[in-house]
Amino acid sequence: MSKRNLLIFILTIGAFGIINTEMGVIGILPYIADYFHISVSKAGWLVSLFALTVSISGPTMPLFFSGINRKKAMLLVLGIFVLGNIASIFTSNYAIAIIARVVPAIFQPIYFSAAFTMAASSVRKEEAPKAVSKVFIGVSAGMVLGVPIASFLASAVSFQISMAFFAIVNAIVFLATLVILPSMPVKERLSYGAQLSVLKKPMTWLSIAAVILLNSAVFGVYSYLAEYLKTVTNTSGKTISIMLVIFGGANIIGNIVAGKLLTKDAIKTVVSFPFALGVVYIILFLFGQFTLPMAIITLVWGVLAGIGSNINQYWITSAAPEAPDFANGLFLSSVNLGTTMGTAVGGIFISELGTPYVVLVGVLSLALGLVFILLRNHMHRPAKQLSK
Repeated sequence: MSKRNLLIFILTIGAFGIINTEMGVIGILPYIADYFHISVSKAGWLVSLFALTVSISGPTMPLFFSGINRKKAMLLVLGIFVLGNIASIFTSNYAIAIIARVVPAIFQPIYFSAAFTMAASSVRKEEAPKAVSKVFIGVSAGMVLGVPIASFLASAVSFQISMAFFAIVNAIVFLATLVILPSMPVKERLSYGAQLSVLKKPMTWLSIAAVILLNSAVFGVYSYLAEYLKTVTNTSGKTISIMLVIFGGANIIGNIVAGKLLTKDAIKTVVSFPFALGVVYIILFLFGQFTLPMAIITLVWGVLAGIGSNINQYWITSAAPEAPDFANGLFLSSVNLGTTMGTAVGGIFISELGTPYVVLVGVLSLALGLVFILLRNHMHRPAKQLSK
């Protein structure tokens, strides 16, 4: 394995370990609720507070750490995650369990910002989307494998064993980063002012708005997939688990496809995305009550969701290439805000109109997202023509 491939592999496993810690808890909420003698909804704070913290620290923490050696910054984050996981294993106090989640969440954007920037800078500029898409495979795998593995360990042994699994994965990545990755000092340190100046560009704000809406479109519906399968498709718990694995596996495929599509024709890929996912949602609304069509829809939807994650990262970082760390922080903040917004609006649609109408949050978010994508393209085109 070449040095470059080894670097990207370690970054991918690191992404897996961190997302595993964030999302794996979803599969063990009932066990956490039993252990701390609280309701499942209160246990859910371990998920929602993590996401909210990331959305707040997303732009600020990568900015503060932008001048620090990237290897040292990543080791700090991984070390905090290991300590947080260990604290979660041994505490019997729910307030401490919350702190053990929120503190790592504050530092999480530093790791991903550095990982995306390092992956992109390890290859030629035109190959950057492919390198970044490989790191996203770790994100998808963390979501796909983290939840069922944590759930299995909690049901077979205890929820503490699940937390130990998170700690072990992060500890392995910490050691691999320490021993294998070279020192990565920041060669050209940008001042905070220079990085923040990207917020003066309308193109940055149009990109942020588009990404919030595109992520709202995916997660506003996906967050209720299990509920949809249960109440609309009328499938069993076992089938729901299989469908979720199909979605996750397809998500990984989507990451691989996205790297190739964005490298080939990025603008065409971004503009086509809302139309493709919109068609899937319309078919979902019409045929979601049938199991076989639903399985096919879930597969295609999963692939598109994987492509969407890469589009979101590309769309914001390409708007502010002069400040890559800060741009990646803005990306992390935007997708978390999109997830929060989409899930909230999806819940309103379900309670007011019924579960089948949750697809409306997806369709409306895509339509609005497309408006911001086209506005950015329209603004950017004259600049391109002038340069010719």
